[in-house]
Amino acid sequence: MSTNSTLVALQFIDLHLPLSLTPSTGREPYVCPLQTCGVSVEATQYSVMSTRGRAPGAGKSLCTRPTWFHVICNSVDPLESPMLTLARIEESNSTDMNQGRNELVYLDHAATTAVHPKVLEAMIPLFSDYFYNASSMYGPAQECRQGMEAARLSVANALSCKPSEVIFTSGGTESDNAAIKGAAIALQDHGNHIITSSIEHHAVLHTCHALEKIGFEVTYLPVDRDGQLDPVGLERAITKRTTVVSIMLANNEVGTIQPVAEIADLIKTKSKQLGTQIVFHTDAVQGASYLDLDVNKLCVDALSLSAHKFNGPKGSGILYLRRATPFEPQQVGGSHERDRRAGTENVAGIVGLAQALSLAIDNRSSNRQHVLNLRDKLIHGIRERIPHAHLNGHEADRLPNNVNFSFEGTDSQWTLMALDEARIAASTGSACRTASLDPSHVLVALGVPADIAIGTLRMTLGPENTAEEIDYVLDTLPGIVDNIRRPKQTLQNQS
Repeated sequence: MSTNSTLVALQFIDLHLPLSLTPSTGREPYVCPLQTCGVSVEATQYSVMSTRGRAPGAGKSLCTRPTWFHVICNSVDPLESPMLTLARIEESNSTDMNQGRNELVYLDHAATTAVHPKVLEAMIPLFSDYFYNASSMYGPAQECRQGMEAARLSVANALSCKPSEVIFTSGGTESDNAAIKGAAIALQDHGNHIITSSIEHHAVLHTCHALEKIGFEVTYLPVDRDGQLDPVGLERAITKRTTVVSIMLANNEVGTIQPVAEIADLIKTKSKQLGTQIVFHTDAVQGASYLDLDVNKLCVDALSLSAHKFNGPKGSGILYLRRATPFEPQQVGGSHERDRRAGTENVAGIVGLAQALSLAIDNRSSNRQHVLNLRDKLIHGIRERIPHAHLNGHEADRLPNNVNFSFEGTDSQWTLMALDEARIAASTGSACRTASLDPSHVLVALGVPADIAIGTLRMTLGPENTAEEIDYVLDTLPGIVDNIRRPKQTLQNQS
């Protein structure tokens, strides 16, 4: 077999294979000692990319950026090796892509948001001058408690509920866990059946999985190709043993909004017919900045929020729990939060959360319209410039800041890293499952084929994004997609 050399991108696909790469200094070659493929790899840059960040047996962490190599094959054609994904990319595209742009275009607001300056200003004194434990009895500590209770009142006004119905938590994950487990365990003498959807955040799904291990039964309802739940299907799933229903307000990956108020009405009607009590919870984490969170309009018994999704601090969340809702505390060890959530109160985080939620509501209308205009511009531009691009989620009933596309013939890991080189931050979906190589469970539930789902890109906008930034993305993304597709098309033509 003749020796050949080509510029390729090297990616590990099956990390259970006996792979190891040892980076050398200078321009000495990297050596890939595969039993079935003798390949000498001369690096033109000096990092190695593993999709999980570490090659088995290598003992050293590897860089997460892509690396372009000259691959010299002496025994086997690397293009025929199932262990490697090889993509020809022009060097100019990998090295000069971000020249002239220093500022990051941040399109991952569904993952987290920056703390608003007014929020930070409200929090800073609580780290120094007012650092006291709000449960202590002396004067300065009670001033901290007063600040915390003022924050609780502010949150209650935002949700149109009573202050006593607001429980402060560490974030959305804890709130989801507490709501579902707390209600299910409190009502377990009346039933052990839980209903949720197949596209919930893992904070809900994994909570349900944990409850299944201790004897609870869970029904995971399907959704249509747009990600919407059929309320009639939910009604049919309710039995006399059903005690908890948890349906998210808006999906974190594809942005589809569920008819929560309609579902709540259906549940209450069915529960009355059966003579049972059903607690209805909604994960509203993605909705605070753009959707109405009036719990009386939504008709929910429990609702989860996380501050860092609406320009508040990380580590601070809300569980709204309607008065008289059955609930067994899941975090014990103190009488905090009216005996519903033990632990020293994070006063700074609570005050910051309340300030951020107030700002989000005050600016909701203008921010919604702003991001809606940018979202529609981005969706239209992608459809116009990139063939075989599929929008995931409902066309109309979706979050105003969510854009989720699957690009045929691409791998989202490569797309993200090329965008990163171009100073554009996006994601494949939930930040809580970034390390997973499996297709998103949300896309699987929508019926997106696996070979298309792996090419999915989520871009979520925020108030600070501009039309100029969207133009830059639309000028950059088509070339990236084309470069990733080109080698696959070449290989298909050769086969």
